[in-house]
Amino acid sequence: MQRSWIWTLGMIALLASITSSAATPLSAQWTPLEPGSDNMKVLGHVPLGHRLSVADLDMEQELSRPYVYVARMRYGPEGPRGMDIVSIEDPARPEVIYRWRIEDQDLHLGTGGMDVKHFKIDDRYYVVQSLQFRQGGPNSDLGAVVLDVTGLPDPSTVREVARIRAPERPGGFHNIFIYKHTSGRILLLTTTGGPSAYVYDLGRVVSGDVDNALIAEIPVPGTGDGGGGYHDFYVGYHPDTDQDRFYGGGTGGYYIFNITDLAAPELVITLTGITGVRYGHTFTPSPDGRYVVAETEYQFAPLRIFDLQPALDGEVTNIRRPISGWTADFQNLTHNHEVRWPYVFVSGYLDGLQIFSLMDPENPVTVGYYDTYLGTPNKDRPAVFNGAFGVDVRNADGLIVVSDMSTGLWTFRMEGFQGWNGEDWGMPDVSSAQKWDVPLRRPIS
Repeated sequence: MQRSWIWTLGMIALLASITSSAATPLSAQWTPLEPGSDNMKVLGHVPLGHRLSVADLDMEQELSRPYVYVARMRYGPEGPRGMDIVSIEDPARPEVIYRWRIEDQDLHLGTGGMDVKHFKIDDRYYVVQSLQFRQGGPNSDLGAVVLDVTGLPDPSTVREVARIRAPERPGGFHNIFIYKHTSGRILLLTTTGGPSAYVYDLGRVVSGDVDNALIAEIPVPGTGDGGGGYHDFYVGYHPDTDQDRFYGGGTGGYYIFNITDLAAPELVITLTGITGVRYGHTFTPSPDGRYVVAETEYQFAPLRIFDLQPALDGEVTNIRRPISGWTADFQNLTHNHEVRWPYVFVSGYLDGLQIFSLMDPENPVTVGYYDTYLGTPNKDRPAVFNGAFGVDVRNADGLIVVSDMSTGLWTFRMEGFQGWNGEDWGMPDVSSAQKWDVPLRRPIS
């Protein structure tokens, strides 16, 4: 116990020094009249409605399809449950062009829209909106709705094509991830109210075979059937092993599976027994799969950076000590993040958009920021639960978008960041942005 306290105090001191030194290269300290660093340019902003009604977002990667999908939720008596589609054809003037809402808004219980992702199959474009409704109202078994958005920007062409339900695990899907598997399948991975993630074949979903779309489950190790679960995950190609790898945060910490064979997910690395981490949240690797950025959701918690090399070399199977940590303000809490090596783009709740560099993974350095939320902390929710919720990056031109829970959608550019390709940094060109039209690596089985 004494050693744990010593290590924790040491980490706090490390984070304080990182935060202090990280601010040095930035020429402007934060003030209400100067909410961002000089290298950040606000392009546009559109308010979306009620306080605490904006959740996650997803941006299409093709320049010819300038659309951002924003999940809409309800906390308390106000706010919609659904999803907004925002055109960023002119990033300086974001415009809401379509709103989808669950029917019978006031009969539903729970937050509603939470996570959102898009995908492409057979030259058609779709968006999946995750949903969470409680028992006692309608649709407590509804996890997601799928919309065909091929005809945008004409809003009259948007149509609902499927609803994905999980009656055996009511409560909906808190987080989702869409991944083009090396078999060619477009997969939807979802959190559930149980001790595993569900994997759906979206080809079957959009063809009308929703009942047979659930094709695999990925368990949370050690939880059995009685509890536990995932909160969030990432899936990506691991070039050194030619594997599809699942990175999940949940009960006990973080877990990495080889899911090349979906019928037999193989646990390859665990990150458990970590001081200060009882439950993992967002968990994202570097393009080469060596480093991971790990979030856990409580006030004062930093993002932890882990080096997986000892496990990749077969020396260990579990890693429990980070090599570094980063936070914008140790009194607050960072949230979702996107990795575009060496940059990590963070939606930092009360700290807004934050960007730090992992060029030296043992010494993360803040390189840009802009506070999208200048209001007071919450009184009816945890104080740190407000502000920037979601973040995404368009690889083609470096456009950055942020969803703020209370102030709406923002578009940004960072000076010197005009797009991203991993090969420019000596890395594989692997990120959360999927390449829908690349050739298959292996046949569908």
